[in-house]
Amino acid sequence: MTDWLAVDWGTSHLRVWVMSRTGTVKARRASDAGMGSLSRDGFEPALLDLAGDLLGTGKTPVIVCGMAGSRQGWAEAKYVATPCAPPGIDRATHVPTNDPRLAVHILPGVKQTSPADVMRGEETQIAGFLSLNQKFDGVICLPGTHTKWAHISAGEIVSFRTFMTGELFAVLSQQSVLRHTVAGDGWDAEAFTDAVSTGMSNPAELAARLFSIRAEGLLNDLHADQARARLSGLLIGAELTAARPYWLGQHVALIGDDKLCKAYADALGAQGLPVERTDADRMTLEGLKAAYSALKETTQ
Repeated sequence: MTDWLAVDWGTSHLRVWVMSRTGTVKARRASDAGMGSLSRDGFEPALLDLAGDLLGTGKTPVIVCGMAGSRQGWAEAKYVATPCAPPGIDRATHVPTNDPRLAVHILPGVKQTSPADVMRGEETQIAGFLSLNQKFDGVICLPGTHTKWAHISAGEIVSFRTFMTGELFAVLSQQSVLRHTVAGDGWDAEAFTDAVSTGMSNPAELAARLFSIRAEGLLNDLHADQARARLSGLLIGAELTAARPYWLGQHVALIGDDKLCKAYADALGAQGLPVERTDADRMTLEGLKAAYSALKETTQ
C-alpha cells in the first residue's frame, strides 16, 4: 500500500518515489513527462499514468518539488524571499484534482530581489541536506545546467547566485563553432585543471580562449578529450572567479550529478579547498520527506 508519493518534477523529467509513512522507499518510477512537455491540464494525467495503479481508495498525500510549481507548471507555488529557511509544507500550494484519491502539495521556490535570482527545486535539496546536517554553516554549491551557490547560516538560505555555466557548455559544445573540436564524451583531467587555472587568472580573456580551442584543433590537432575538458575548465574557472566571495575560506558542500560534482570538487581542490560531496537524489528525497513529516504533524 502507498502511504504517500514523493515527486520531483523537472523541466524534462518526472520522478516518483512510492513511500511508507516511516520514510521507506517502496518503489521508484520515472518518465520523460517533464514540465516542458505538458500543458497545465496534463500534469494530473501524467502523474496517474506513472503511478495511478499504486493508489489506494483513500486520499494519498503527494509532495511535489520542482518545475511543477512554476508559472507554466501545474499550479504556481510562489517564491519565498531570502533570507529564509528552505520553504516547507506550510508554504506549499494545494492543488485541486479531478481524482479524489490525490492530495497534491507543491513546494515553493526561493527568490532573491537584489541581485535578482530564483531557484526552484534546489531549495528542496538544500532542505534535505540540512535535515541531515542541522549544524551546517557554510556554502552549498549545486552544479547543473544553472549552477547555484547558496550561503547557509542558522538553517537559512541567506543569499545565493546562479551561473549558467552548464547551459553555456551545452550550447558551445553542441551548437557553436567548437562542436566539432569537442565532439565525444571523453575527458582529460590535466587539461581541465590547467584550463580552470587559466579561466580564473584571466576571466576577461574567456571569449578569446574559447576560440583558441577551435584554432588549436585545426592547427595543432588538439585531441577532442583535451578540447572538451578545456572548454569545461575555462567556463568553470570563470565561474569560480565570480563566485569567490561564496567559497573562499568556507565549508563547501556539493549537491548534484556525480560526474559534474567531481569536476567542481577537482576545481576547488586545486585552490586548496576541501569539499563535501553528496548524493543529489538522496538530498531531494530527504527534503521531500522533511515536508511530509511536517504534514503529518499538522494532521495528527
